[in-house]
Amino acid sequence: MKVLVTDKINESAGKIIEPVAQVDFLPTMSEDELANIIGGYDALMVRSQTKVTPKIIEAGKNLKIIGRAGVGVDNINLEAATQKGIIVVNSPDGNTMAASEHTIALMLAMARNIAPAATSTKEGKWDRSKFTGTELYNKTLGIIGFGKIGTHVGEVALALGMKVVVYDPFTSKEVVEKFGGEYVENLDDFWGKPDFITVHVPKTKDTVNMINKDTIAKMKKGIRLVNCARGGIINESDLKDAIDSGYVAGAAIDVYENEPNIADCPLINCNGNIVLTPHLGASTQEAQMNVAVDVAEQIKEVLSGGSASSAVNIPSLRPDKLEPVKDYMQIAENSGELAVQLSNGAVKAIEITADGDLADLDIQPLEVAVLKGVLSARLEGVNYVNAPVIAKNRGIDIISTRSKAKSNFAGRITVKLTTDKETVLVSGALVTKDIPRIVKINDYETSIRPEKHELIVPHLNQPSMIAKVAQVIGERGINIGSMNVVQKNDNHETESLMVINIDTEVNDDVLNQIGHINGVHNPKYIKMTV
Repeated sequence: MKVLVTDKINESAGKIIEPVAQVDFLPTMSEDELANIIGGYDALMVRSQTKVTPKIIEAGKNLKIIGRAGVGVDNINLEAATQKGIIVVNSPDGNTMAASEHTIALMLAMARNIAPAATSTKEGKWDRSKFTGTELYNKTLGIIGFGKIGTHVGEVALALGMKVVVYDPFTSKEVVEKFGGEYVENLDDFWGKPDFITVHVPKTKDTVNMINKDTIAKMKKGIRLVNCARGGIINESDLKDAIDSGYVAGAAIDVYENEPNIADCPLINCNGNIVLTPHLGASTQEAQMNVAVDVAEQIKEVLSGGSASSAVNIPSLRPDKLEPVKDYMQIAENSGELAVQLSNGAVKAIEITADGDLADLDIQPLEVAVLKGVLSARLEGVNYVNAPVIAKNRGIDIISTRSKAKSNFAGRITVKLTTDKETVLVSGALVTKDIPRIVKINDYETSIRPEKHELIVPHLNQPSMIAKVAQVIGERGINIGSMNVVQKNDNHETESLMVINIDTEVNDDVLNQIGHINGVHNPKYIKMTV
């Protein structure tokens, strides 16, 4: 396997990955240059300079994972990567301290006119009165986005004697108040409270141009703004106009709409108090080491057959969600595989029900496993990353429920698959912690160990049926590993189900011969992932 590392990433990443793959360090390339060579690589690791476009992703025929050595992933086309089943990971914690400290440094530099004062002094001038600043003490800092970076900025602000007001729709009032800040539920009530505002949110359709001429007009006159998050969250033209007019007293900006080509950035020609730095938020030796190590470890793990700890396009498989249900992942996938191969017609809906211990857990990872099982049995290239997207694009309804009904198993997951022709039901469970079994197929209670090759043979409950089926299989040189024969729950039923674990694949000729046995109807060959 081969891994491409670009954008001047710390070489410690290579030492981590080298035990499982060849690592090539190359300089930042254009879209065409990268597209021409990416087909030979299994993984790509970048910082912010490389734009991983749909063209590059399409050319990456062997790509399994793309790693961003940093927090954001806005330079990677997530939709294209997800469609192709490529895992995208980042390092959400690696540069927390660096970005937090840079935010505070910029805020202080802006408040005390550090940059222009330093330039003036180096010119031999002594303009003390010209650079009179403002104190942070007793001022109010407004924080938009109260994640790890926003929280640490708030902690430092409180230590400096500032008051803190927070807007974050994903954080509760209780969390902010326990922290020592004031929680504001909506932005309209937020804008007029702070003396300083700092943003710590990703760049999304909801945050682009979040700060513009209209929202600036709702702020206090003399507001000071800091952005170490992502370019485009603050409208650069509107900010320039507000600084030039004197309504905004100062700004400190580390990120820009068009990086690294900022020659046309309006803020460069600002006349007022503004501090500009070239995206230095994560540029410390410690942060560069941290993010490189973090992402390299994830790439190594994925290429070794494991899972990523910070996959941004499969949040349902984060370790905290996966760990409680990981023992059920394989049986969930097998249940989906079995259900779809027993069915006829196009899949319209999948109903997933969890009971027993699973009823109290987050079963999102199991839902993904079921989808992968259902879709991969009929389609190529399906994995945990793209299974939910493929299901959505095909218009398959996914219904997930939990049942408190009493169960004979520690935990059980039931897949009810509806096609345009019929409905099939399969239940999978763990008999003990590590013994998976298919425990129900439609109306039949079973106890089947999932195997790679299986035959499902519905038949009349009459003498010699097992012998006749076994004879056909034996004459073809196919070994039977085990067999399970069950009747329906109703004792008056004359139907039975034969489930046979075999060592090899069977072709249509074998199925046809079994199907011609008097009393046998519609036998199925099942291939499962084990």
